[in-house]
Parts: sequence; C-alpha cells; structure tokens
Amino acid sequence: MDVFPPLWLCFHLFIAVQASGEHHSLSVSVPKRFYECPEGANVTLICTQSGLKVDPGDKLHYKWLFTSHTEEHCQRGHHPRGAGNTNRSLGVQYSTGEQIFSITLQNIKAKDQGRYCCLAFDVQVRNHKVQHDAHNYIYLTVMPAHNGSLKCNEWTHNPSDDSVAEGLAIAACFAFILCLPLILILVYKQRQTSEHSRRAHELVRMDSAQGHENAVFCGDSPEPKPRTVSQIMRQSSETGHHLLSDPGTPFSPNIQGDVFFCMPEFSPESPNLLQE
Repeated sequence: MDVFPPLWLCFHLFIAVQASGEHHSLSVSVPKRFYECPEGANVTLICTQSGLKVDPGDKLHYKWLFTSHTEEHCQRGHHPRGAGNTNRSLGVQYSTGEQIFSITLQNIKAKDQGRYCCLAFDVQVRNHKVQHDAHNYIYLTVMPAHNGSLKCNEWTHNPSDDSVAEGLAIAACFAFILCLPLILILVYKQRQTSEHSRRAHELVRMDSAQGHENAVFCGDSPEPKPRTVSQIMRQSSETGHHLLSDPGTPFSPNIQGDVFFCMPEFSPESPNLLQE
C-alpha cells in the first residue's frame, strides 16, 4: 500500500497548524540570554517587546519574576530580591522604554544567581482584563570576584533558536496527533493483507499435499497398469524367492478384470492359473 499520499496530507495539516499558531499579538524576546558577573558588580538585564496590542486602547504592563533554580519556571509573586517595584534600598531598579523593559541589580551577591523571567501583559483598560501575555527568561551566573574586576560577560543570543526548538516540538506533537488515526488504519490494513496472504499460501500447500498423498488412486482417479500372473510370479520377495514359489503363498487375485480395486479380494485357488 502506498503511504506517501497520507503522509503528504499530514505534512500539509502540520504546516497549516503551525502557520495558524505563529500569529501572536504580543511577544517578548531577549537580546542576551546568559549573563556572568562577579560578586559586587552591577548588571542590567534587558528584554524587548514586539507585536501589536489586541485593542489600540489597551495598556501594556511589564513584570519581572525570579527563581534561584534555573531548571524551574518562575512562580507568581516571586520577584527579584522580593521587590516588585523599584526599591533603591534593595538595589533593584525597573525601567521601561519604547519596546524595551529592563531590571538593574546593584552589588549582586551569590543569592542573585538564577533565572529571571520577564513578562508583558496586554491589559484592557475598561475592565482590567488581560487580553494576551508573553514571556521570556534570562540566566544570571554569579562568580567570585577576581583581581578586583567587576565586568560582566554577556552571550549574544539569537531569539530564533528558542522559537525553532519550540516550533519543532509543537509541530511533532500536532503531527503525531493528527496522523495517529491514519497510521493506525494503515497498520490495520497491512496486517489484514498479510493475514489473507498467509491463509492463501496455506490453502495452496494443503491442496498440493492432498494431490501427492497416495501413490494409488481409487474410483475415477488414474489407476496403475495391471500386471500378468507371470510378472507377479517373477517378482522377488525381500528374501530373494519368487512370491508364488514358497509353500503357503496365496495365489494372485482374479486377473479377468481391467483394474485392481482399493480393497482387492483374493479368489480361491484355481489349477488353471498354475498351468498358464
């Protein structure tokens, strides 16, 4: 069975689903994904917002969250250094510009190391309802101070890297879900075809075996050519003697017929047969 057309259909369905999911009214990206700073340094983490609001009258709100476990997601209410707004006494300062929002940490310590999540919300002004939200994250590594240097190292990050990985994962899930029923049908039909083929081969083998089961056929089947009494008498037994030369050997059946039967009946002794 040709499975190419169904797979081609699944591919087009996947493209359509991915294209429909790519339209977002709001997105957040990070120019730099990794920051490495020595203790005592100041660092500014930057996120950028792109996309359009659902309604032109909506307002954008920004928020930063923090977790010390880099493999965990940020939890609601866990702000960097416990400050959701600018707090100079804690050394936390938030800043918002045109499509850019950032957080600055002063005199960083080892406890500042972790994952920082930046979030953007499209909020409807009338009822304060969140129309759409987007987020991203940054990793901060704090190193011991070395030679009095307070310079931070930053690694440039291509925002498309995450989108490609996430897109592939989502695409694989959608493709599997959409194609699973079709794959099951194909497997079922393939097994049915194999089963029918196996049964057909078994029937052919059974018919062939029945045709060669017996060397002597009865009824309308081809019958062996009859032999004369002389040929029978000349036939040697396993001991090397003629079959009719030993005492007590039964005489051959009546040879007046044209064929032998499946259950031959021996005729009584007749002197005429011995005179032949």
